[in-house]
Amino acid sequence: MTDPNARLELPRALCTITAGARWQRVTIGESGAAVFRLQYAHGAQHYLKIAPDHLAEDLEQELRRLQWLADRAPVPRVLAFTQQQAASYLLTLAVPGLNAAEPQIIARPARLVQLLATGLRLLHALPIDDCPFNHGMDAEIARARQHLEQGLVDEADFDDARAGWSAHDLFGELLATRPSSEDRVLTHGDYCLPNVLSDDGQLSGFVDLGRAGIGDPHRDLALAARSIRRNVGAEWVAPFFEAYGLESPDPAKLAFYQLLDEFF
Repeated sequence: MTDPNARLELPRALCTITAGARWQRVTIGESGAAVFRLQYAHGAQHYLKIAPDHLAEDLEQELRRLQWLADRAPVPRVLAFTQQQAASYLLTLAVPGLNAAEPQIIARPARLVQLLATGLRLLHALPIDDCPFNHGMDAEIARARQHLEQGLVDEADFDDARAGWSAHDLFGELLATRPSSEDRVLTHGDYCLPNVLSDDGQLSGFVDLGRAGIGDPHRDLALAARSIRRNVGAEWVAPFFEAYGLESPDPAKLAFYQLLDEFF
């Protein structure tokens, strides 16, 4: 579609910024927000996320993380953020490259796992002394409990291994399997193939950073391993861990963080 601004009833400031863009709906991802790719005749490309009122806080959290990460990591640059009664809007400049779930990248799994490991090492090495976003186990379990109590856990979307479980049973399992220790690094929070970008075979950036913050590195390793297994095969998980520099990750932590992710 060419210019859906009127139909979407965008705030006036965004109508001005996005005038003349060609719009394309982006269907990959599970955030709940509507995402559009905006292409301009002069070659620029933007992304616009539109979150309904009940997801407004999630989009604001992503804004805050993008602002904090702006000079620290290759993330989308914020062009505009605005809220009105029915929705919130986040407009960013596109990061160059393709997401790692694209067929031409998946077709080269050895290069793919190196790319994913490179990105994760970069993030996990960032200084965290002034990072204001806490995603340690206590904080994450509290968020999971809140989602459970608010009825926000989608039981129909559980991984196959947990199909048929109730959210309450799952939360009990989460508490019972909580690891006894955790490390602290800057984590992405949703480190899966679509959220890592590659340009000409090189890491070019990260997207969907609404859950980025301080946590155990296995928080990212667990979701990356699951995404690799689903997209290119289980035989590439071990090479990914080796490329990251951790030949023997903690299996209990991997299982815990994959279980935790069911609540988000």
